[in-house]
Amino acid sequence: MYTAHPDRYADMPYRRTGRSGLKLPALSLGLWHNFGPGDRTVDTQRAILRRAFDLGVTHFDLANNYGPPPGAAESAFGEALKADFAPYRDELVISTKAGYLMWPGPYGEWGSRKYLLSSLDQSLTRMGLDYVDIFYSHRPDPETPLEETMGALHTAVQQGKALYAGVSNYSPEQTREAARILADLGTPLLIHQPRYSMLDRRPEESGLLDTLDELQVGSIVFSPLEQGVLTGRYLDGIPADSRAASDSPFLSSDRITEDLVQQLRALDDIAKSRGQSLAQLALAWVLRGGRVTSALVGASSPQQLEDSVAAIENLEFSDEELARIEAVVKA
Repeated sequence: MYTAHPDRYADMPYRRTGRSGLKLPALSLGLWHNFGPGDRTVDTQRAILRRAFDLGVTHFDLANNYGPPPGAAESAFGEALKADFAPYRDELVISTKAGYLMWPGPYGEWGSRKYLLSSLDQSLTRMGLDYVDIFYSHRPDPETPLEETMGALHTAVQQGKALYAGVSNYSPEQTREAARILADLGTPLLIHQPRYSMLDRRPEESGLLDTLDELQVGSIVFSPLEQGVLTGRYLDGIPADSRAASDSPFLSSDRITEDLVQQLRALDDIAKSRGQSLAQLALAWVLRGGRVTSALVGASSPQQLEDSVAAIENLEFSDEELARIEAVVKA
């Protein structure tokens, strides 16, 4: 029988999400790659979840299509909830999303009311939950009116099947319009989940972070480690057992160029000067200054998770350190 660590809230900082009353841990656990049938055993998956909660990671982020196969991550998480976390449900923030392909036919993806609400019901069944804390539109639908997509999120909240509404992968303009529609309906837009890292500046360059600041909407960023690129894995090229070596759809070997390796080595030197690993530097960087509410990390082991969470020990940067990072990344 699992009993959570009594000091689990001692060290993790919690940040208010936009103008809401909800606080999220600076680091949240994403169940994207490592929580379906595969090379991670059920025992390892449960050990990761337990260690996360013991370290103050209260937010677990999923989507209907996470696995593989799609739905597997939610099913695995549901088993862990039942076995270990049932007494702690009110201490957890659990999110899921809908937008990508889940089942055949015209109603199995995108942003229609039929798809989103059907998908949420399926997600709740897989996880054994009455509600999720955050329900996201995972991507904008170019063919469905935004009023319909946002109306479905509003309905989920009104039905008590979600406490908050979020969007992911929306442009600044789409985010602004989504927030307006939701506000008119009476369900505020809580949070946006964009991709963001030292190597991927699109939320800065597009004005998304400025838009979220203006709207007082929270942000939780995915891929802050660039699918493992911003770790020590590729400082000497491509290891045989790495994601890039397998030509994963999320990271191909073509990405690991000699120029990139040189950048990573330079960033690693900066990390060492701060007493951090490269991964810890990358996580601290996206969390700098408080503009980002939380950063999503994955983990293949409890030890990897511990290394990521240790980033919270040094989230401050000097102007000189930031300038050194910019010089490396933009070289």
